Amino acid sequence: MSDEKNIDTTPVQPIPDKVIDSPQTRTDDQPDSLKPAHTANVGTWRELTSDALEPVRIAERKGMFGARSQDTTGYGGVVQPVLFPGASPRPYGSYFDEVADRLGQALGTAEGPSFDTAVERVVVDRGELTLFVRREHLPAVARAMRDVPELRFEMCLGVSGVHFPEQDGRELHAVYHLMSITHGSRRVRLEVTAPDADPHIPSIVSTYPGIDWHERETWDMFGIVFDGHPALTRILMPDDWPGHPQRKDYPLGGIPVEYKGGTVPPPDERRAYS
Repeated sequence: MSDEKNIDTTPVQPIPDKVIDSPQTRTDDQPDSLKPAHTANVGTWRELTSDALEPVRIAERKGMFGARSQDTTGYGGVVQPVLFPGASPRPYGSYFDEVADRLGQALGTAEGPSFDTAVERVVVDRGELTLFVRREHLPAVARAMRDVPELRFEMCLGVSGVHFPEQDGRELHAVYHLMSITHGSRRVRLEVTAPDADPHIPSIVSTYPGIDWHERETWDMFGIVFDGHPALTRILMPDDWPGHPQRKDYPLGGIPVEYKGGTVPPPDERRAYS
């Protein structure tokens, strides 16, 4: 008697996944591929002038390394402009068109500014999206970025200050970094400018409470006044410290850093929010 078993050698025909899968059971290595592609709203595209597309001159660097001390390298006569990217034309690519369109729809239906009124320039550079927002419309833009379901930028990771003393009328910049957890860690940057002569920008703590201390630090270091902040006081420097140390016109050296005779008040007398 033979020990060999009868084995069916008929080849099995595989069933395509799309036949047995359903929208409820299907899985995909790239979840974004299951979402319908967003079609950019061509009707809302802003016509850009040639001047708007040109790089923005921020400052001028002199010497080899920008040093203002006595130059012994032989490159003291080198003069280089500091250029930032100009406005970007549509389409922006990636999810940037969808963000711009959804924000435009939200601002257009609410009792507030239109997209073209609130956003003065859109820059896409090195794979990042920056919306240059006019300061008086920052609160409306921030609320839309947080609350609109198609945007849902729930997190503001912080606000950074920048000082460009040679950019007349736009010397102070506040840069907000937003992230959407709902939509797969999308990131957008909001940038707002203010002149040295009027360094006021509306606070958005009421929309993003987590940046309370970030706005305080930006005020402390750069002197940007965030109107409406619940307690805009020093956070790194002593309350009586003169000036704002990270401004480029702040004097370097000759400042004492050792504090003598300092006292710590009892807990019930310390400064607190009211």
